[in-house]
Amino acid sequence: MNRHQQPDPGLPPARATGPWIPGESNQTLLVTRVDVLRNEVERIVAAAGGQLRTVHDVAAAAPFWDAAAAVLVGSDIRELPLRGRAPAVLVGLKGDGDGLWQLAAAIGAERVAVLPDAAAWLAEYLSRSRAPEAGGLVVGVTGGCGGAGATTTAVWIAQAAAGLGVRVLLIDGDPWGGGLELALAAEAAPGLRWPDLAGASGTIDPAQLDHALPTAGGFSFLSWPGTRDGAAGVEAATVAGVLDAARRGCELVVLDIGRGREAFRAFAWECDRIVVVAPARLRAAVATAKLLQELPPVETLLVVRESPGGALDAPLIAESVGLPLQGIMPEIKGLAAATELGRLLESGRQRAVRRFVAALLDPDRGES
Repeated sequence: MNRHQQPDPGLPPARATGPWIPGESNQTLLVTRVDVLRNEVERIVAAAGGQLRTVHDVAAAAPFWDAAAAVLVGSDIRELPLRGRAPAVLVGLKGDGDGLWQLAAAIGAERVAVLPDAAAWLAEYLSRSRAPEAGGLVVGVTGGCGGAGATTTAVWIAQAAAGLGVRVLLIDGDPWGGGLELALAAEAAPGLRWPDLAGASGTIDPAQLDHALPTAGGFSFLSWPGTRDGAAGVEAATVAGVLDAARRGCELVVLDIGRGREAFRAFAWECDRIVVVAPARLRAAVATAKLLQELPPVETLLVVRESPGGALDAPLIAESVGLPLQGIMPEIKGLAAATELGRLLESGRQRAVRRFVAALLDPDRGES
């Protein structure tokens, strides 16, 4: 069974899409036998003003699991108790390498913290876990293959939700994607772009962030510049701070994730739900199946893009990749030109597009 399908009832569930409510305890639970890792976490928890309980294995952790405000699992742990909540964070050291993300996906962790680099982020995360604020839904959109239409879908989702009066922020997660602002014809819109936030650290005020960002189509957006200048990435702590502020300040955050490994690590692991867009072609289905191995264990849905001469129908593609089919992206005449000319918002007003996006926003409703 593909790990993005509905899990077996006997296994720990992936993160729920509803708001997470912590237990009554303000204690952080750490499960690890690695002394270096335990020492790092002890220092971080102390800095966050919290209490830490450390146990060596899952058997010892089980009595405290559900009551903990946050659960941290060390990279040496390979099995989990059958509890109602998944572990919040997989913690590891820089020497653990790429295997951390594969392990996190296998055990159903919500986040990955590579120490000591992520120490400041983890301290803030633990502080928030003891007094969480209500937050909006974070939906990521990515293409099962290059040119699938993920950016188009992300823009249309943001546009439709904003039209319903939802507070929306659309975020460009791909520094090599050419700049989301070009697709919106909003490169001249005043406001901050990703490079302007480089070096930002600590808690970001949601209202200040919203006020500083440009707008288009009735929603705020955060884009990489649509220029020929080289794309310099931002620190992981900056990305985490921005996304935290976005979640606290908006009802819906739409992430155009991109397809690079670093983009997946920085953005996909912050999502409550992921939409994968794939053309109705065999090679796209194969590429999509491979992509799923890089995604976190959150609710993942498939959108199939109608394609002239497509060899496969949408239900067959969904069955082959093991994802529920959430919608079929209609073939829109002149869409490629509209994308190049920054007219995606105009295309988003077409009836077929509005019906498609309505089904994504609410599967039980759709515009007739």
